[in-house]
Amino acid sequence: MKRLKVPCLVALDVLDLSSVGFLLENRAQREYIDVVNWKQYPYKPIVVFDIARSNVNLYIRFFVKGNGLKALYTTDNSPVHKDSCVEFFMKKPGDEGYMNFEFNCLGVCDAAYRLSRDVKQPLSQDEYQSIRRYTNVEHRAFEEKSGVYTWELIVAIPLQLMGLDPENLPEKIGGNFYKCADETTSPHFVSWNPIETEAPDFHRPDFFGEIYF
Repeated sequence: MKRLKVPCLVALDVLDLSSVGFLLENRAQREYIDVVNWKQYPYKPIVVFDIARSNVNLYIRFFVKGNGLKALYTTDNSPVHKDSCVEFFMKKPGDEGYMNFEFNCLGVCDAAYRLSRDVKQPLSQDEYQSIRRYTNVEHRAFEEKSGVYTWELIVAIPLQLMGLDPENLPEKIGGNFYKCADETTSPHFVSWNPIETEAPDFHRPDFFGEIYF
């Protein structure tokens, strides 16, 4: 099981989200999404993420370089996993359920509190709006483009939205980070922490790693 430590960088909340990339790159915890769990999907783009927190938000900077780029969905609560997508799943200690936060390269989000893949409570519109996002990809829908593309996405997720008390954070939570693009010419399902299932399945809290605060 993989483990990571989230540093606290209070200055993150002072800066505009488009300006925090340099701070995250230099002072956040860097990890790689590089585990190919299923041999029938061998393609593996280059994916790293930098993670840190302020007193009220969790910040994740995803950097992706890989074949093709696709973004058909432009509104939240859409199946963005079919596009060029990065994901963060988390689970509080002792909680029956977990949360998924999925983003396509435009920053469009699909998120919910879940008991399983099929049993979920989607975020409200206000909750979606509380997730700040910055991407270097123009916000417009487009069919899959061929070639090699590099893109960056920075998200700031309120700790309270994840069910965490910023004044009394747990020692650790469970979580995993993913890269996928289900409906592209190079479908892939890559994770940070390994997943030991026969078929691609990200909705497996039993294979979450440990995220320490």
